[in-house]
Amino acid sequence: MSKELFGRLKKIISSQLGVDEVEITLTSHLQEDLNADPISIADLIVRIEDEFNIKIPQGQAANFLTVEDILNFISDQTGEI
Repeated sequence: MSKELFGRLKKIISSQLGVDEVEITLTSHLQEDLNADPISIADLIVRIEDEFNIKIPQGQAANFLTVEDILNFISDQTGEI
């Protein structure tokens, strides 16, 4: 996984959820570890779409349990590995 891609995602998560970047790992669970609620996850999705110029289908967000889930989706959509 691209360190640059992960770094960009960590900045967004940190900013949206108010979590220090050092606390964000690939295995961080959005709700359990990062205390994201449904509204903050929806806001996070919008920021990710804007940052990476991708569209995330509404139903897809339900599949985002960990940071790695989001990163894999972004990688698939952008072709960045």
